[in-house]
Amino acid sequence: MILRTNISRANEAEQLLPVASQRVMINIEPMKQIPGMLALEDGRCFPGFSVGFDGLSTGEVVFNTSMTGYQEVITDMSYAGQIVAMTAPQIGNTGFNDEDHESVKPKIQGLLMREISRRASSWRATESLDDFLKRNQIVALSGIDTRSLTKHLRDHGLLRGVIAAGDWEPAELIQKAQNSPHLEDIDLVGQLTASKPFEWTEPCPWTSDLYNDPSKGLKKIVVYDFGVKQNILRSLVSMGSRVFVVPAFTTADELLAMQPDGVVFSNGPGDPARLGSVVAEMQKLIGKLPMFGICLGQQLLARAFGATTYKMKFGHRGANQPVLNKITGQVEITSQNHSFCVNPDTLPSNFEVSHINLNDGTVEGLRHRELPIFSVQYHPEAAAGPHDAAYLFEEFLFGKKSHF
Repeated sequence: MILRTNISRANEAEQLLPVASQRVMINIEPMKQIPGMLALEDGRCFPGFSVGFDGLSTGEVVFNTSMTGYQEVITDMSYAGQIVAMTAPQIGNTGFNDEDHESVKPKIQGLLMREISRRASSWRATESLDDFLKRNQIVALSGIDTRSLTKHLRDHGLLRGVIAAGDWEPAELIQKAQNSPHLEDIDLVGQLTASKPFEWTEPCPWTSDLYNDPSKGLKKIVVYDFGVKQNILRSLVSMGSRVFVVPAFTTADELLAMQPDGVVFSNGPGDPARLGSVVAEMQKLIGKLPMFGICLGQQLLARAFGATTYKMKFGHRGANQPVLNKITGQVEITSQNHSFCVNPDTLPSNFEVSHINLNDGTVEGLRHRELPIFSVQYHPEAAAGPHDAAYLFEEFLFGKKSHF
């Protein structure tokens, strides 16, 4: 059955139909062709038309190769300070729903697409993409030549840009892009981390009891919030943990006073080299607790052991990145979003590289040779495989060996 309805009746439709047959189609009124433009700091401009908030925004321009998952991308706080171009040809065809948000308030600076879908077709949809963008004041453009833009960024590296709705002179926008701050100069983690500790209790709605074994007892896990994705927290709860989130600048003494069974260092935006005070506190925790780092968390863990990090030419962003698990010889399909990476030549002898990216050989995972400390550069909670990397949470919580 296909039910044609509007946004306000989506919830009513879900109550009337059995789950297996629910399919809500949100028909979107034809939008006015308000012009817009993306201008890069090197002078390259890309025209389009506005499908989001009527404004102007600056940021570092990046591209994401995911074929789906735009809701998770837009609400992922790791994209703070960035304007994201989606390389899939059409975006928005499943709308937005109430379950897949990765944060309460999106921090993305702008969204670029080749074509926005004029229909949101999903039984889970409660809102269209353009309505979400406007409600959250996110500038977005459709009609962008995303193929040309992606090739330009691959050739020239990440660039600062301005995304604007309305009629603008290209030269004016280029100047604004050139005058905008570099991502490395912005304290992004300080702007978005939690203001105080709190407990997270929501599990993954589709696996609420899949991994929870009451005989193992509840693990008390503390998660440092550098811009944590909510599905990391949901995954830990679903596997039988009590999860407490703490601000990024929580001291080692404050954390140890909570008497956790383990600590997770989350994903987040920006340059890990800016977080020297965080690294200093992490060093005080070494040998006292099991540690698990994810994305930015891996970079910070590496720096806590004396390694260095560097900025990649255009980074990894997508839900289709192949990673080799060097311990098992297996390949995992992973979701990734990062501009910075660990330099393996600077790692101490008590660390080994456990995972590598099969596209470019960069570091995707680290493991301490003696202590229960490990990390990955990708996102095991994102289910790109879909379950290729779920074993990492199990290993962290229950000490099982690396496998899937």
